[in-house]
Amino acid sequence: MTNMNVDPETLRELADAGNETALDRLADLADSAGDLGELSELLDEGSMRAGFLLTRRAKATGDLRELQRIADAGYDEAGHELDRLLKAPTEGQWD
Repeated sequence: MTNMNVDPETLRELADAGNETALDRLADLADSAGDLGELSELLDEGSMRAGFLLTRRAKATGDLRELQRIADAGYDEAGHELDRLLKAPTEGQWD
């Protein structure tokens, strides 16, 4: 299999034409570059890969607000993770 380097402009054209794989590839590129703004835009466009990547980042930092935002944007797993974190016992809870 040939390893092709596809330019982001071509990926964007394909994604705009409805190609979900191209949309996922754009999300991976944005994640590699640490471009959270681009990931958020891709999530708003319906990229579940962007939702996954943003959820992974928010989960690692415990960012509850970001998990809520991602869930509100349509990535259900972020909502499940938010619920899990909210229901987890905390140290000294109810002392």
